[in-house]
Amino acid sequence: MRTLALIGKSGTGKSHRAQLIAKDYDIKYIIDDGLLIYGSRVLAGYSAKRETTRLGAIRRAIFQDTAHASEVKDKIREMEVDSILILGTSDSMIEAICETLSIPLPELIVRIEDISSEREINAARMIRKVAGKHVIPVPTLEIKKDFSGFILDPLRIFRKGKGKPSELLEEKSVVRPTYSYMGKFTINDSTVSQIALYTARQVPGVGPGGRVFIENYISGITIKLELIVEYGILLQPVLEKVQEKVAQMIEHMTAINVLKVNVIAKNLYFKE
Repeated sequence: MRTLALIGKSGTGKSHRAQLIAKDYDIKYIIDDGLLIYGSRVLAGYSAKRETTRLGAIRRAIFQDTAHASEVKDKIREMEVDSILILGTSDSMIEAICETLSIPLPELIVRIEDISSEREINAARMIRKVAGKHVIPVPTLEIKKDFSGFILDPLRIFRKGKGKPSELLEEKSVVRPTYSYMGKFTINDSTVSQIALYTARQVPGVGPGGRVFIENYISGITIKLELIVEYGILLQPVLEKVQEKVAQMIEHMTAINVLKVNVIAKNLYFKE
């Protein structure tokens, strides 16, 4: 197996650069903060950014949990990985990951200072310090289903050629972990219900009132809406629009993964 390492102190922009480095060296697999990543998918692992303490995050990132390490090792064998990029904050961290996962030590070590300017590194550090933002090099929809922190807007990187439309090169998730100094947060069901009802009522044909029922699961929530709709409208297009808009709005405003939105026309009202 061909192994490369990208090393830089916490908050210097390693995860932001990871996919570009992998492309430059024709590497398809990345290990970053407890995750085994292939292209834009998480194949195995548990994000260190899901931990509630910094110490827990460090232990997770170097695979100190036996079940966690076994899951990733098994997936590496299953996928017959022939090359991999490992991200870490120091040489000793890279060595610890390689030993735990039975991966050869890196044949090449790239340091963040080699690929980022001092200005870029300082800017990344400032964002981490002031806003508590971390980058995970996979799309937001891929990480959101099992992330316990606060997911911010995704970071999308485009390339625009002369006379050509912009091309999406990659998407990364920008998150604020639960162990961030900025504190924990909770979103209760009543808040989600209010967002759902308000959004539904913005769709023409939906009247005032209505009820929301929410079921919580480990991977997200399901929503059931009972609405009052205008007499005489074409029902199916209106309810489908409500499904679409409610799911979009809740995911955007709360970062909660919406598994399903069921909409029922419970009552009718007559437009004056």
